[in-house]
Amino acid sequence: MLSSHTLPPLLSLSFLLLTCFLYVVAEEPNLSNKIGQGYRLISIKNAPDGTLVGLLQVKQKNNIYGPDIPLLRLHVKQETENRLRVHITDAEKQRWEVPYNLLPREQPLSVKQNTEWSWSWSRKKNNLISLSNSSELVFSYTSDPFSFAVKRKSNGDTLFDSSSNEFNTLVFKDQYLEISTKLPKDVSLYGLGENTQPHGMKLYPSDPYTLYTTNVSAINLNTDLYSAHPVYMDLRNEGDEPYAHGVLLLNSNAMDVFYRGTSLTYKVIGGVFDFYFFAGPTPLNVVDQYTSLIGRPAPMPYWAFGFHQCRWGYHNLSVVEDVVDNYKKAKIPLDVIWNDDDHMDGHKDFTLNPTNYPHSKLLDFLDKIHSIGMKYIVIIDPGIAVNSSYGVYQRGMANDVFIKYEGEPFLAQVWPGAVNFPDFLNPKTVSWWVDEIRRFHELVPIDGLWIDMNEASNFCSGKCRIPEGKVCPSGTGPGWICCLDCKNITSTRWDEPPYKINASGVQAPIGFKTIATSAVHYNGVLEYDAHSIYGFSQSIATHKALQGLQGKRPFILSRSTYVGSGKYVAHWTGDNKGTWEDLRYSISTMLNFGIFGVPMVGSDICGFYPAPTEELCNRWIEVGAFYPFSRDHANFYSPRQELYQWESVAESARNALGMRYKLLPYLYTLNYEAHNSGAPIARPLFFSFPSYTECYDLNTQFLLGSSLMVSPVVEQGKTQVKALFPPGTWYSLFDLTQTIVSKDGNYVTLDAPLHVVNVHLYQNTILPMQQGGMVSKDARMTPFSLIVTFPAGATDGVAKGKLFLDDDELPEMKLGSGFSTYIDFHATVKEGNVKVWSEVQEGKFALDKGWVIDTIKVLGLSRNGTLTEIEIDGEKQMNILSVEVSTSQHNYLFGHGDGDKILMVGLKRLNIPLGKNFAVTWKMGS
Repeated sequence: MLSSHTLPPLLSLSFLLLTCFLYVVAEEPNLSNKIGQGYRLISIKNAPDGTLVGLLQVKQKNNIYGPDIPLLRLHVKQETENRLRVHITDAEKQRWEVPYNLLPREQPLSVKQNTEWSWSWSRKKNNLISLSNSSELVFSYTSDPFSFAVKRKSNGDTLFDSSSNEFNTLVFKDQYLEISTKLPKDVSLYGLGENTQPHGMKLYPSDPYTLYTTNVSAINLNTDLYSAHPVYMDLRNEGDEPYAHGVLLLNSNAMDVFYRGTSLTYKVIGGVFDFYFFAGPTPLNVVDQYTSLIGRPAPMPYWAFGFHQCRWGYHNLSVVEDVVDNYKKAKIPLDVIWNDDDHMDGHKDFTLNPTNYPHSKLLDFLDKIHSIGMKYIVIIDPGIAVNSSYGVYQRGMANDVFIKYEGEPFLAQVWPGAVNFPDFLNPKTVSWWVDEIRRFHELVPIDGLWIDMNEASNFCSGKCRIPEGKVCPSGTGPGWICCLDCKNITSTRWDEPPYKINASGVQAPIGFKTIATSAVHYNGVLEYDAHSIYGFSQSIATHKALQGLQGKRPFILSRSTYVGSGKYVAHWTGDNKGTWEDLRYSISTMLNFGIFGVPMVGSDICGFYPAPTEELCNRWIEVGAFYPFSRDHANFYSPRQELYQWESVAESARNALGMRYKLLPYLYTLNYEAHNSGAPIARPLFFSFPSYTECYDLNTQFLLGSSLMVSPVVEQGKTQVKALFPPGTWYSLFDLTQTIVSKDGNYVTLDAPLHVVNVHLYQNTILPMQQGGMVSKDARMTPFSLIVTFPAGATDGVAKGKLFLDDDELPEMKLGSGFSTYIDFHATVKEGNVKVWSEVQEGKFALDKGWVIDTIKVLGLSRNGTLTEIEIDGEKQMNILSVEVSTSQHNYLFGHGDGDKILMVGLKRLNIPLGKNFAVTWKMGS
């Protein structure tokens, strides 16, 4: 809804420029902006648990951005072999940190503990060499002025180094913290989101990176958007040896990050320095280590990987029914139908419009779609309408759940008009929220929730009151225009902090179009500190509510996310535009969120506004069909853009989504991997090919898992695509006989007429697939096929794959429940002998479901001739007519194999039970 509820296009594009509250340009760090002389280390000691604890004393006080905190506590701990923590805070007073109950982690020694045993500390000036012999990370320091470095033990690489004459030494004030690190000039950095990066996902020197959750449309470039993820991945290639590591600054306060190619500087307006370093050394290792700290990604239900359709502007239930029917008529798969706030009564959460969405008819509709396996999701915004006859508001007031300003619930305006914002840091609020969701679910059996506007978004700024003598909103003008009586808040240092964030150089006040930063949460916590975790705290409360309903696995889509949000929610990238540029940007943003530990991510297919062209929508569904989260969503003011609106788009959708639905078991297995190791579902190519530097800056291709590469058309008028193929053999998924052999890595020009998207499968892979369907419930009960890929012409090859299956309604996704099966697939070829086999864990679930393997196709086989001596589980099968054998010759689109004739061998009608170990063997005749 305007973006799902954001500013309209013209306002959104010039959002920061139109405000009358413009501030001075944020100062990029340089020697002329020197702030003091830093700190000196005056005491240091190894604590009983192996932690290094020190005291830092300011060297020379100054009042730039406020007075210095005179004494700091340094806390350094090797938390695992691959994770090092460096925590710096006020030695005498407790400071704001991301709440430990929201993001569970080890707590550093308290200020009181410091005082109790600080007398025994020894004074040192020499560097500490290492904290642990088993660690890959080595911490060192310089005493005066204090700086620290983190190095990699295995190769001596410096990963972080805060010592330099080119930037400020450590600065630590109440409302301004600054620290920098030197960087080699040839590193590749990724992360620091959320923003729309025009250069792609790789961080670009001098581009601004501001982290502060803001309701600014995603069509705005280089601007702080809905989420805040102060983490980056550093990828280096030294002597053809790739090394990746990660750096997290766990701080929820607003910050600017300046990347200048050879250094990175953080400027933060509060909190503490709480750095976590992750040793890698592979990109997958980094995400594994990162999500082991912040929380593993949430398990998604199987149906969530189907296709979703939404629009702001489904004015009544008959329109929704018509959409579902038209998808069926067009034979385009559809799993989930969504309502933006059209279903609500006066835009109020947890209500139904009695005229346009009558309760009894809605229940009949849900019974109908639920019976075929389809699902229904609706939106809720955090703002609760101020309305004395509205039960949700009444119960909220009775339980005192709202954020306060000057002792009263903070008044804002969103779609219903005047609203109060729930304070999800308050345990009473969480209980109230859980109960409201329960009540609504009893009214409408929804299958998931969409939490939007949770940056939090406010159509007004400052301190507001409901105007007397006029209706607000009037119902005649745009709903996003502030109609409350408001005045600016400039009297506090929280609403007017000394340092003005926004690295792009144009600043609005920090409380602009959101909750005033001097507003107060539970236990006296200021919005100033907690602002960027608002959506995160709502996600946790919403997840708790849905998990308690019928014991089912929750599905929640959240616009605002923070470090750890992936443990609870999926994310979409907000209000994009129906342009070719936005199509390209969507790929980079999706890949970034995989690094952030939020693998279930996608963008509004065809764009949220304004109208996409027919050609663009064709190409967008060919990309969006392979987003982890695949949803078409459009603006109230845009023309209808459901995929059946154009016959050409419907054809592209049938093609691309048809393949997606065949790949559902693969996507769901990637979901299982993500839940266990954090591994992104959609990945940059460098995740699988970290030694191949040509893919470090590749932004228009991506992998699903480790082996399936999507190379879409993202430019207008193109019927070919120039795609990069890392070294190895690649097979076209839409035509398995089409082969590309990329010896050292090559760009290859592929044909891509309007309805074609190029998807290729890498060598050494076993890909489980099914036969597809119009809804995932049906698709997942069809027979399986296995696609086995060897390097073209290999006489000695190995391939592997895996498959996870479970009862996806259960909250937990794990083996050992009795409702899941895990299978490792293996294949070898050696001198013409081919073997494909499985190793099954917990096979009963798959056996009870009756799943079977119907087809096995083995690609890239060398030698001429026919198959001999086919055996299944040791029994010869050549005389059994039910097994259909076929051979096809591969065609080389690029490159050459090692043999004159490379074959694909297919075995069909195998009827092998999926839940039992099997072995299929044969020999290729001469």
